[in-house]
Order: sequence, then structure tokens, then C-alpha cells
Amino acid sequence: MDIKIEKKKGLKAKHYGYIAIGIALLFVSWKMVFGNSGSTFRTEKEKLSITEISFGKFDDYITINGAVAPISTIYMDAYEGGRVTEKLIEEGATVKKGDIILTLENRGLYEQILASENNLALKQNDLRSTKLTFDSRQVNGKKDLVNAYYDLQKFKRNYEQNKALYEDELISKEEYLTSKESYELSQKQYDIIKLQTEQDNVMRNTSLSELDGDLARMKKTLSMVYERIDHLNVRAPADGQLGFLDAEIGQNIKQGERIGQINVLTDYKIEATIDEHYVDRVKRDLTAILERNGKEYQLRLRKVYPEVRNGKFKVDLVFEDQKPETIRTGQSYNIKLQLGASNDALLLPRGSFFQSTGGQWIFVVDASGEVAWKRPIRIGKQNSRYYELLEGLEVGEKVITSNYDSFGDAEKIILK
Repeated sequence: MDIKIEKKKGLKAKHYGYIAIGIALLFVSWKMVFGNSGSTFRTEKEKLSITEISFGKFDDYITINGAVAPISTIYMDAYEGGRVTEKLIEEGATVKKGDIILTLENRGLYEQILASENNLALKQNDLRSTKLTFDSRQVNGKKDLVNAYYDLQKFKRNYEQNKALYEDELISKEEYLTSKESYELSQKQYDIIKLQTEQDNVMRNTSLSELDGDLARMKKTLSMVYERIDHLNVRAPADGQLGFLDAEIGQNIKQGERIGQINVLTDYKIEATIDEHYVDRVKRDLTAILERNGKEYQLRLRKVYPEVRNGKFKVDLVFEDQKPETIRTGQSYNIKLQLGASNDALLLPRGSFFQSTGGQWIFVVDASGEVAWKRPIRIGKQNSRYYELLEGLEVGEKVITSNYDSFGDAEKIILK
């Protein structure tokens, strides 16, 4: 008789395998949806700045801050060194060109002047002695030339007479030859004395000319030394305002040392610094606008300094026509510097997200307003209000423009 075998109730070994597989699948699903903390970040919506993409006119300008400065600054360096004996004008005072600001004392320079004056006196004495010597030689030379000419004429007559007598055979040949030789000797002596006199005259003129030149140079040198004495009076090089003066009574000033500056106040300029991001776009003669008390003033970029320091470079701007009546050195102004013409474009409001992303990507809020997703974008030019958006977004889309530093590596933002 068959016996009915009843199935045992409870879990068998194979069931444990199925359960383990199910649990593993559930864990993987949970991790995919909720467990990737590096891809999702939760935050309160009220703490974020959310703006909308629009289409409109993009003005290609940047806002820079500049300070008013004199149109030019003239530095005062000490022509001569010395000890400050008197300070006649204080910093901030208005000066005229040539006004004495400081007086210096330099005893070494005084000694140099005395030595130059002694040398000049010696040179003048040498010149006088040389002139007297040449004059004496010139007189003696003329006397010798006159005597030689007289002897020449006398021996010439004697020779001519003896020649005629000899031809008539009235005198001996020896007497004739003696008179002839005396005449020829006298002729040679005359030529020598004449040549010597001419050479003495040439030498006299040349030597005296050189001595006169030396004397003139010494006088010029002495006058330059006298000018150095005058340079001990430090004078204002131009009309303006004495900006600073680094000198006190009793202080020793070295030659060439900077001791002050004159600010020329006939006009003003504005000195500003610009981020190096714009270094390729900022050129001379760009226009700018300064707004003051509801009125706009036109500016022109006059100079771009080539050196970049701490991520910025300097520029100078000047007023085209009018300037504020109350303008003063040191005042600060916000200026709109026009970099190019306006154009129609997608406009992305500026925000601190740019510091975190460099404008390479942004978080875009979906239609539900509860989630924001990371999306790559491409930004063109920028001004103080907007970025020019080239790719990645459409009109009406909303984006997070506040700082992203707390988001980490999140790809998705859950907005609560």
C-alpha cells in the first residue's frame, strides 16, 4: 500500500539564493537612484539665485574704476648733492616755474670753483706770455728781414757794377767773382730769413688760435661750474602743485636723488586698472563714459601700459571735452569703457557661478522647478550686467547663477 509523502513546509536552500539575488538587485537599484551622493546635491531653492535667459541688445562695454590724477607729473631730481639749508615751499603749495623750493650747500663744489678759477687765471697768464714771446720774435724777424733785404740790394748793385767793369776788362776776374758770390750768399740768406719769418707767423697764428680755444673752453667749463652753483637752488620745473617733497633742513641729498614732484594741473586724466582678460581688446582711442550727477562726460583711452601685474594692467583716459567742475586729484569714478559695437544676442545675467565654472557649464532648472541639471555652454563677450551666450541655452530657460562652490562634483541639484 502506497504511503503519501507530505511536502515539508519552510524555505529550502535554493530559496536563499533567490532572496540573495533579489536583495542585491534592490541594493543596486537603490544605489543608482539614491546612493550616488557625488552626482546629486540637495539644497533649498530660496538660497539660490535663479534667473531667466532673455534675448536683447548686448552692449559691448566693461565697467572699470579709475582715480583722477594730474595730466602729467614732473619729477624733481637733485642736479647737485648737498646739505639742505633752507626749505622755502611746503607740500601741496601752488608754485610757478622757477620758484626756489630748496637751497643746498656743497663746500666741495665751492672748492672746485676756486680751483677752476685759478686754472683759468694761469691759462690767461700763459696766453699773455706766449703772445708777448711771439710778438717779440715777429718784430725781430721783421728787422732781420729788412736788414737781409738791404744787404741783398747792396751786394746786387756791387755785383752788377763789377760785372760791367769786368766785361770792359777794368777789374780783375777775382774781384768780379767775389762780388758775385757775395750777392748770391746775400740772396740765400734773405730767402732763409723770409721763410723763417713766414713760418713764425704761421706758428704764431696756430698757437694763439689753440690757446684762445683752450681759454674759451676753460671759460665755458667755469660757467658750467657756476651753473652747478645755481643748481644748489632747487627750482620748480613747471607751473603746478608741489605734490610731495622728501627733504628736511640738515638732510644730505645725493646727486640725482629724487626729492619731489610737480603735478601739472592744467588738465586731468583718469588712471584705471583692467583685468588681464581684456588685454587683447583694450586699445588706444577707445571711448568711455563717466557719469556724474546725472550728466555724462566723454573720455578717450590715451595710453595702455604693457605690463601686467597681479592679473591687471593699467590704462590712462583723458576727457574729450568737458569735465566735472568739482573734479579733484584722487577722486574715484566708475567708467563704462566701450570695447565694440552693440549687437542682438542671448543674454545670460552675470553671477558668481562664473568663478566656479569659468563659463564652461551651468545648472539649468527643468520645467518642474524642482531639479537642475548640469549643462555645457559657451560664453562670448561680457559686460557689467550680462554675458553674451553663444551656445547651450534657449530663451526662457532658467539657470542658477549663484556660487557653485558648495555643490562639489554634483551633476544634479534637487531643489526643495
